[in-house]
Amino acid sequence: MIWMAVIFSASGDRQSFNRSSRIIGPFLQWFFPGIPDENMSRVVTFVRKCAHLTEYAVLAILFWRAITEPRWREKIPWSSRTAWAAVAFVAVYAASDEFHQSLVPGRQGQFSDVVLDTIGGCAGMGIVWMITCARARVIRERAA
Repeated sequence: MIWMAVIFSASGDRQSFNRSSRIIGPFLQWFFPGIPDENMSRVVTFVRKCAHLTEYAVLAILFWRAITEPRWREKIPWSSRTAWAAVAFVAVYAASDEFHQSLVPGRQGQFSDVVLDTIGGCAGMGIVWMITCARARVIRERAA
């Protein structure tokens, strides 16, 4: 719930692009003096989209953990059904977040961001799957 509140509060920020530019811009200027504004804008947009992926990957992992009681001694505490439920939750929350953004002056909701956020949820579940498979392998090797 706390992570969802963080996402919700960030989507209500009217000047979020400008704030991102103030943080990322000086780093770009230091590494690439004289970088054109157009290129800086592209890099800021890229970083912001990566942040979308990351924040929704974290949301998917937290949701998965909240609805699952993984027993790490199981061979694979993984359920594709639960993973898809986490991805569906992320997609619905992303859509509601974009709707919220459409109500904020100076912001707009974008379907492409919902897709990106859902991809982030899939990435989060991919991380969980890789961790559970690695743990299962370790358990099998110890048992042998």
